[in-house]
Amino acid sequence: MADSPIYLDCHATTPIDQRVVEAMLPFFTKHFGNPSSLHHYGWTVEAAIKKSRATIANSINAKPEEIVFTSGATEANNLAIKGVAEAYFSYGKHIITVKTEHSAVLDPCHYLESLGFEVTYLPVEPDGLLSLSSLEKAIRPETILVSVMAANNEIGVLQPLKEIGALCQDHEILFHTDAAQAIGKVPLDVQELNIHLMSMTAHKVYGPKGIGALYVRRRQPRVNLAAQLHGGGHERGMRSGTLYPPQIVGFAQALTLAIAEMASEQERLNGLRSHLLTQLNQLPAIYLNGHPTQRLPGNLNVSIDNVDGQALLLGLQPVVALSSGSACSSASTAPSHVLKALGRSHQLAYASLRFGLGRFTTTSEIDTVAQAVVETVQALRAV
Repeated sequence: MADSPIYLDCHATTPIDQRVVEAMLPFFTKHFGNPSSLHHYGWTVEAAIKKSRATIANSINAKPEEIVFTSGATEANNLAIKGVAEAYFSYGKHIITVKTEHSAVLDPCHYLESLGFEVTYLPVEPDGLLSLSSLEKAIRPETILVSVMAANNEIGVLQPLKEIGALCQDHEILFHTDAAQAIGKVPLDVQELNIHLMSMTAHKVYGPKGIGALYVRRRQPRVNLAAQLHGGGHERGMRSGTLYPPQIVGFAQALTLAIAEMASEQERLNGLRSHLLTQLNQLPAIYLNGHPTQRLPGNLNVSIDNVDGQALLLGLQPVVALSSGSACSSASTAPSHVLKALGRSHQLAYASLRFGLGRFTTTSEIDTVAQAVVETVQALRAV
């Protein structure tokens, strides 16, 4: 549709790249076999899955057998956190995470608390970064897992994974990171970063929805997980269920493209983001949320004082599609828990805009959106 609003909500999801669609198409009709079947149709599909698994593993410097396919990052997070809790509870029942995590991490932690586990929810600095000293102070002899997201889904802040991983390694604690927003956008090397478990998804990186993966380290140390889905013993017993070849192939192709284009795309998106922020700074009382540079290239999150947040979003809808926070909680009238954790007031947390710039965002679109935001804010403040 020619009159569709400009899409700047790429942290919620991204459109599938046409090159990914083309890679997927044969696996809907021609190569339709069940990969578990012991005949030509099954073997053909199994070969494609094996190749895709290796592609995804190579992109993060892992082994193919360390990739467990899931329905997305939410399932991967649940498998990692609840799987570790169930497998290691005899060693301790204490978990550490961060107040700014996605609900797909926070909710499993709340669930484990109802079962008798203790969870420490660490605060962040005003720029959204986790203090390493606060993390080290929170570690106890009974701590079995630390879960810190790679890139925040609202403010785009990139946490110091290498330092966190080293700290966990020193204390012999498992380190899990939710990399749903970071995969394919910034380099991620699970060996260099000392990551033991990492959640990923395809639909944030121009791949299909409904497919994700969990990296599970097999050596130094070998991570054990209790399965959360039973019924067939697929994925080395960690996640039962018939694999979906079109999505897996699409995930691998999406990640291949993202890795190949990462450097140029980072530079382009950084430029567009700076251009957008410069124009928005025409407005008085506008505040950047999160670290100014240690953030995803395509992320810009701002709070705007002296406007009603809901009226602002409604006023912008004809021009631009964006959100005020996580796509999983945008329907809520409560202010963002992430922005509250940064110390923003209720009003500023409520009147925030999350711009998710992406692969198909243009300079002219940024100019149009910036003008719309400035004019809408000025009109609301005049009222």
